[in-house]
Amino acid sequence: MSHPYAEVIGDPIAQSKSPAIHTFWLGKLGIAADYRACHVRSGELADYFTQRRGDAQWRGCNVTMPHKQAVMPLLDRIDPEAAAIGAVNTVVREADGRLVGYNTDAAGFLEPLRADLAQTHLYRMARILGAGGAARAIVAALAGHGFTLVLAARDPAKARALLDELAPKGEHHAVELSHFAPSTDFAFDDRTQLFDLVVNASPLGMAGHPPLAFDFSHAPPGSTVYDIVTHPLETPLLAEAKRRGHPTIDGLSMLIGQAAVAFEKFYGEPAPREHDAELRELLTK
Repeated sequence: MSHPYAEVIGDPIAQSKSPAIHTFWLGKLGIAADYRACHVRSGELADYFTQRRGDAQWRGCNVTMPHKQAVMPLLDRIDPEAAAIGAVNTVVREADGRLVGYNTDAAGFLEPLRADLAQTHLYRMARILGAGGAARAIVAALAGHGFTLVLAARDPAKARALLDELAPKGEHHAVELSHFAPSTDFAFDDRTQLFDLVVNASPLGMAGHPPLAFDFSHAPPGSTVYDIVTHPLETPLLAEAKRRGHPTIDGLSMLIGQAAVAFEKFYGEPAPREHDAELRELLTK
């Protein structure tokens, strides 16, 4: 008898850590199900969903680059949060065969910040570097938690359009990515009761990509530095942040957090998060 299964689709797909995460959790819970990676190119998306739709064992899939927006017209329903973000990273096949698109990136991104967000701050500000698919979820998530955003992109017009679309209410700023590269002599005021974030939402600093040019004179004292890159786990940005005494959050936090939301949708049980330390060890071997 074949098992229920879910998978992750993307192009490329070999680098995905999702199969390791979901397989680890399935093993811990003793669930007889599988999770695999499936290489799907852009021209093959429609055929992929046509085939899977008729497979009663298929629970759904996670969606990675470059398909997070392209999958949307192929689904029967889009969750309101995913529709607002304009990207889907989780597709769930419901019992009647209908395909529903969700975005678990926003929840995954916020998860390691929950203790901070539970506190009251006079002012919250986030400097976000990058304006791609991941940045969309991050902008929507942080705007919803009262942050003033500075969004940096190679094309500031793209950053401005993204802010106007996803965070129309606040006094947000779009700047060029290069704005953060040279040093600044800006004198930050005393940052008590304030919450400052610096987020790398771009692939810069990832293995095979150029490093992110960020001068730490742009980071207010006490800023939390958060890098969503997972390979390497300690990016040059995070290494420098640690050296300077900033609290840091690495890309595995978001990856595991978003996977946990998807896992429960696929398999009907919460991910066993008490094993996070062991899971991290497995993923960083």
